[in-house]
Amino acid sequence: MNPVPTSENSSPPVYREIAEALRSAIASGELSDGDRVPGENDLMKRYGVARATARQALAVLINEGIAVPIRGSGVYVRTFRPVRRHGARRLSRDQWGNGRAIWQTDAGDRPFETDGVGVGEVPAPDYVARALGLEEGAPVVRRRRRYRLDGRPIQLAVSYLPAALAAGTRIAEPDTGPGGVYARLAELGHAPARFTEEIRVRMPSPDELDLLELRPGTPVLDVMRTALSAADRAVELNEMTLDGSAYVLQYDFDA
Repeated sequence: MNPVPTSENSSPPVYREIAEALRSAIASGELSDGDRVPGENDLMKRYGVARATARQALAVLINEGIAVPIRGSGVYVRTFRPVRRHGARRLSRDQWGNGRAIWQTDAGDRPFETDGVGVGEVPAPDYVARALGLEEGAPVVRRRRRYRLDGRPIQLAVSYLPAALAAGTRIAEPDTGPGGVYARLAELGHAPARFTEEIRVRMPSPDELDLLELRPGTPVLDVMRTALSAADRAVELNEMTLDGSAYVLQYDFDA
């Protein structure tokens, strides 16, 4: 990493130039995943800057999610290849109909796991009842889980299904089996025939910050998906919260 010149006139602030030098070192492989990033003292000596400037430079990398501070140890490179979430391909019947989890499409050959799974029957919240065409407070089976990829939590998901369909079936168990919920719905004669998704971007709640281990300033993507049967009956509402720094959303359309 070469010395960074002092900012003048319209040049970027010095701390941003230092951050860019560190970012380039990571991109080139000079600093690899898990390597310790030069600390405040190193940066002060190397670039002749004040501690506050060195601290700002490191904060840029931390807020971008490409470095992570470990208390009492230092700041370390945390490279993460974003997940490409292909809207149509991941929900294809060819996936869940053949016993593949939707997440296998997203993750490819990268290791993923699900934790924090919770399943139970609850009264439908107002917005869930409206989406599923139920009376307010009607019983629904709620499934909660968190997804990790490469050991990093990147998504929270809560699914709601009418209890009249799902109660007493494998859908109401923690492990739904090959193909997941949609394969089980197909076995019950309510296979999803189409989906609709709404996406919005917002800042996370304190709980989401903790559960997704987000850095300050990282937005989340809210994805609300409704699965409908061939009879146009809503059979599931899935509310997902995605780490905004971990995803690329891909949608293909015919002209």
